[in-house]
Amino acid sequence: MLTPDGESIRCALTATFENILASRMRELPIINPLLSVQTSALQRYGNEWLGILITPWSMNLTMLPISCDDWDYLPGTTFERRFPYGNYRFLVSHADGVGPYALCSLFSPMFEFADQAAAQVTAESALLALLAGPKPSSLSRRDWLRGAWSENAAS
Repeated sequence: MLTPDGESIRCALTATFENILASRMRELPIINPLLSVQTSALQRYGNEWLGILITPWSMNLTMLPISCDDWDYLPGTTFERRFPYGNYRFLVSHADGVGPYALCSLFSPMFEFADQAAAQVTAESALLALLAGPKPSSLSRRDWLRGAWSENAAS
């Protein structure tokens, strides 16, 4: 079976959510009319594609299988995935033209975003932070034991 590349999957996911916007979501009050559907470039993360899906109603961390044969998750179920920044829970779904995919909500609704550019910058920053992990503490063990951590927290 031929495995689609990340770009064709990204385009299919974007088209699917554009159709959802036009058919089911258009008149709902949670829509930010200043935003459109956009999927970030997908990158490989283990045996999955990873990216961020921006819609006028939500921003989601998105995972899709590189090969459907390697994915045992059923629509409606959840799973947890570990990233350098921590563990995140995903809800599995399925769409014609895309196949199985999983979403982890980062923002919903999207009214705090003034425009598409702001949503896109936030999405890119979130993905970078997720994969980079938290910054290590610059506090030495000795400083921690003498209570310097409380001085840092107070400032």
